[in-house]
Amino acid sequence: MYINFNNLLMLAPLAGYTDLPFRSMVKKFGVDITVSEMISSYALNYNSKKTLKMIEKSPLEIPFSVQIAGNKTEVIKRSVEILNEQDGINIIDLNCGCPAPKVSSHGNGSGLLKDLNLMVSLINTIKTYSNKPYTSVKVRLGFDKKIPLEIANALNDSAADFVVTHGRTKIDAYKKEKIDYNSIALIKEKIKIPLIANGEIDSFNKAKEVLKLTNANGIMIGRAALKEPWIFYQIKNNTLNLPDMIKKDIVLEHFDNMIKFYGERGCIMFRKNLHSYAKSHPNATEYRSIVNNISNPQEMRESIINFFSDKKIS
Repeated sequence: MYINFNNLLMLAPLAGYTDLPFRSMVKKFGVDITVSEMISSYALNYNSKKTLKMIEKSPLEIPFSVQIAGNKTEVIKRSVEILNEQDGINIIDLNCGCPAPKVSSHGNGSGLLKDLNLMVSLINTIKTYSNKPYTSVKVRLGFDKKIPLEIANALNDSAADFVVTHGRTKIDAYKKEKIDYNSIALIKEKIKIPLIANGEIDSFNKAKEVLKLTNANGIMIGRAALKEPWIFYQIKNNTLNLPDMIKKDIVLEHFDNMIKFYGERGCIMFRKNLHSYAKSHPNATEYRSIVNNISNPQEMRESIINFFSDKKIS
C-alpha cells in the first residue's frame, strides 16, 4: 500500500484511551493513520491475551500502525515476527518518545534517545524482519537536552520510512511552555524522510501554524482529540466550521463500541472518556461525579442521552 505524506493526519497513541472503539469512531472524522496504544515488546513476546487484544483493529483503520516499545534486539525481532502473522497492520512503529519513568528509566521509550546507535539498530531490526510496508519511529527532541541535529543524523542512518517528532525533551514531559517547533523544523530540514509534527496541537488554527513553522509533512494529535475528535474534520476540510452533529450521537457511538468490544466492564472504562467529553459544558463537574458511580451499561447510556441530548458539538 502507498501512504500519501501530504498534510497527513495521525491520531497519537495514548495509553488507556486510543483503543479500537475510540480509533474507529475518530476515523470517521478524517484521520489518515490510527496507531495502537503503546505495546510492550516483552508482553507481545509472551503472547499476552490482553496485549493481543490491543492490536485488534476496525475494518475502517487503513492504514493502521502498531507501536512497540523495547530496547532488546532479540525481543524486538520476536515482536516483529509475531506482528508479521497479524493481518491488517500496515506500519510498525518504534516508541522512542514515551517520557513515563516506568518506561524511560529502563532504557525504553525516550530512554533510547540516550543511545542513538541502539535506536538506529532497533529501527533497522524492525525494517529487516517486518513484512509490513512501513517502519516508523516516534521521537522527542532529546532526553535531558535538545539534540535535534544528532537525532536527524541518526534518522538518516536508519531504515525508517518516516518519523513522528514531539517538540519536547523527555524531562520537559508535557509542560506547555517547553514546546519547541523550531527544533522540529531543524530536524525536518536535515532528514531525507517525511516528518510528522506532534505536541500541543489543539485547534484548527494551531495545526495550520505548526505545519507552517515546521514544514512538516503532517501532524499527529492526541489529547485534544479526546475532547474534540472532530478536530480532524476541521483540518482535513480546511475549515473552522464544525460538522453539523449532535454531540450525544458521537458519545453514544463511542460508548456502544466500548460495550461491544469489552463487555460490561467497558462501562466503567468509559468514565474517563465521559470526563473528557463533558469538559466545558455546564454542570460538567456534577455529571462527572454521577458517572463515577455508574457501572450498569443501560444506566450509563441513559445518563449520556440526558446530559448530551441538546448539545451540538462545540
